Amino acid sequence: MTTIRQRRVGKGTEAAEDQPSEETNVKPDGKIPLDPPGGKLWNILSVTVGGIVGISLGLLTSVYVATLHENDLWFSNIKEVEREISFRTECGLYYSYYKQMIQAASIQQGLHGLVYDNKTESVRTINILERMNVYQEVFLSILYRILPIQQYLEPVYFYIYTLFGLQAVYVIALYITSWLLSGTWLSGLLAACWYITNRVDTTRVEFTIPLRENWALPFFAVQIAAITYLLRTHLQPAQQRLTLMAVFIATFLFSLTWQFNQFMMLIQALALFILDCLDMLPTAKVTWLYIIQISGLLLVCVLQFFNSMILGSLLISFNVSVLIARTIQKNLKKGGLLNRLGKLILHVLLVLCLTILINKFIKKILNLESDEHIFKFLKAKFGFGATRDFDANLYLCEEAFGLLPLNTFSRLSSTLLFYIYGFVLFLLTVAAVIVAFQNLSGSNQAQLKGKMEEYTVTLRPDAAYSLVHTVLFGCLALSTMRMKYLWTSHMCVFASFGLCSAEVWKLLLKCLHLYTPQRTQVIKYSIPIITLLYISFKFWPGIMDELSELREFYDPDTVELMNWIKSNTPSTAVFAGSMQLLAGVKLCTGRTLTNHPHYEDKNLRERTKQIYQIYAKRSPGDVHGILRSFGTDYVILEDSICYERRHSRGCRLRDLLDVANGHIMDGLGENEPDLKPSVYPRFCEEIKKNLPSYTTHFTRVFQNKTFHVYKLAKHK
Repeated sequence: MTTIRQRRVGKGTEAAEDQPSEETNVKPDGKIPLDPPGGKLWNILSVTVGGIVGISLGLLTSVYVATLHENDLWFSNIKEVEREISFRTECGLYYSYYKQMIQAASIQQGLHGLVYDNKTESVRTINILERMNVYQEVFLSILYRILPIQQYLEPVYFYIYTLFGLQAVYVIALYITSWLLSGTWLSGLLAACWYITNRVDTTRVEFTIPLRENWALPFFAVQIAAITYLLRTHLQPAQQRLTLMAVFIATFLFSLTWQFNQFMMLIQALALFILDCLDMLPTAKVTWLYIIQISGLLLVCVLQFFNSMILGSLLISFNVSVLIARTIQKNLKKGGLLNRLGKLILHVLLVLCLTILINKFIKKILNLESDEHIFKFLKAKFGFGATRDFDANLYLCEEAFGLLPLNTFSRLSSTLLFYIYGFVLFLLTVAAVIVAFQNLSGSNQAQLKGKMEEYTVTLRPDAAYSLVHTVLFGCLALSTMRMKYLWTSHMCVFASFGLCSAEVWKLLLKCLHLYTPQRTQVIKYSIPIITLLYISFKFWPGIMDELSELREFYDPDTVELMNWIKSNTPSTAVFAGSMQLLAGVKLCTGRTLTNHPHYEDKNLRERTKQIYQIYAKRSPGDVHGILRSFGTDYVILEDSICYERRHSRGCRLRDLLDVANGHIMDGLGENEPDLKPSVYPRFCEEIKKNLPSYTTHFTRVFQNKTFHVYKLAKHK
């Protein structure tokens, strides 16, 4: 089991462009006064300083996470096999394709090996570029081969430094988004500081480097920044075209680098749909965003050799349905309150029905079943019936797919982030409800502003989008802990924007009858600065201690296993075992696998369930027959799975297999009435007794404290 042990000694007032000002600076005669002398110079200076601060924070974050990674593992000092083992589970699988491309005789041979791969799944030839999102590894390996850096930089460092460099892009994008929303780069500074001080809940890049989300989320943040700018009013046509291009490029790169892109963008599309229905966003811009999502996903589909899972995604069905429904209902935004509410309900029902019909039709035509495990998981998770489905229960029992732990909020509150986020969320939600009611009522805003300007509530399109975005992704994070990183990073942006926004303070002070322009400006800058000082004094010593703590990678059992496999088995040998371990076997030894952690394929899921019978109550003959049907030469058994204690009864892997096989579970506790005792003992326990019924099929060839390797007999 991989552990980390202590290292042994010896071995300003800047207003963003197009931002509506707080006060209408107009003279009584109606003439707009000219900028005071030096005003433009001050704005240029402010933007320059803000840009330098943003870039510096991004680079510092990149160096920070790179240093933490080095300090945790002593990465520069450990052997290559230890470096590769540190890329745990699916991270190792993805990195193995980068390594494969680097070691190929030529780029063409490397690409051919990926398109016609017969090492990842035994007795099958699969197209890796179709099945997995590994174009980033392909691009990076080609870049490494053509750049004159091989003598100065090892391939692994080129890879991890690229990922750490993307963290700089991530933080800069968050900084810019907050700046655009609030009109001051002080807000971006606060957002970046919150991102760093809440690192445990905002990123995990330093210990899961090759994970797909670490590639994708920086591009998602860039896309959100571009959408924020796009939703501003009074953009010039050239500005709008350039911004749409930026949104498209970011959307495409986000979609290309993460297999869960369609689900994240579906939530984004829902946010756009809600705001468009409530008349809080310009319809033309929303339409462009729908089209960009569809076109970006279709382009990825082409690059992934027409991956059917993309074509059958709910996102494409939903976006097409919205565009069709809008064509049918042309007068959706006309009429009084009751009239519009009726039209709105019909519109939502029409979009929902069209989405289901189109999606069912596509899946029927393409015979799609790749994502059925996700819907089974969601159905069971939200209480729509219990399930014995092995794949669904495998997700349900993982902590990462459970509810967001309550201690997350205590950590976020220690930096004041959650308190301020809640405060801003409440104020803007109230404002959004009022604005939505005004829009649906068909209120004449010009008249209202003329008669009751002091009491009129407004909400800019970019702020409205940010509000609904954070609410929807907050719901996703609360329901599924693994997705919290999509929420917490935007939480930093949203809270800092609210704290530095003159509009938010103006709304609050008007409610308290304390509003003056001068007071708003003082609060807008003083409270963020006080917050920054508090964060600095409280967390700077902890960050310094963290950077000075030195540890090293320590996993001798896995290192011993990988070295034995490389030295004592043929290069064509096929290995069976747990998904997580086999990813490391492929990376460290290049041997052929029976299964792996990339779970988005129905045949692979069925294969994995069959391979996992090594931990179930099955006869040695049955297990041998199953393994040999996949061409297995060696099987690796792990004590940490066979005698698992990490999960409670009912969620251990052996329990999931027992229930799926119709057998009662081990240990004290209840069983469902129709479960029966198995006539066979548990395979992974009984094989260690070297009974004749087992030694006929299996011969132990390697053993240490963690792993047992058995060679399979090749019966005729």
